[in-house]
Amino acid sequence: MIFDPIAFLSGAQSFGLAFVAAGAFTLIFKAIYQAITPHNEGALIKAGNSAAAVALGGAVLGYVIPLASALTHTESLLEFVAWATLAGVIQIVAFWVVRRLALPDLSARIERGEMSAALYLLMISLAVGILNAACMST
Repeated sequence: MIFDPIAFLSGAQSFGLAFVAAGAFTLIFKAIYQAITPHNEGALIKAGNSAAAVALGGAVLGYVIPLASALTHTESLLEFVAWATLAGVIQIVAFWVVRRLALPDLSARIERGEMSAALYLLMISLAVGILNAACMST
């Protein structure tokens, strides 16, 4: 097999567009997620609160997993945008369900640095993200 620079450049261009779009959506999701949570993850993380970092990291991973699935299963940028938006909405709904039903004091516990609450939220975020990604491939 011989290296084809033209094919590589075409593929690299598609890769670049997909990577930039996915990166932008990840940053947008993270900003929206931080805006809707009652606790200030940025300030908590800067202050050394590991629970806030774990909880936020879980939400971002729970979002990026279906985002990766969307990249592999969509055929247009517009379709990717739709799936990326839906993945973000589902991840935010998961946070609200945990906060309302399972752990009503979730934000206060994260602010206090309680790892059990953060790990529970991380687990739910990842589970939702994995299921979300699997459903996108059907």
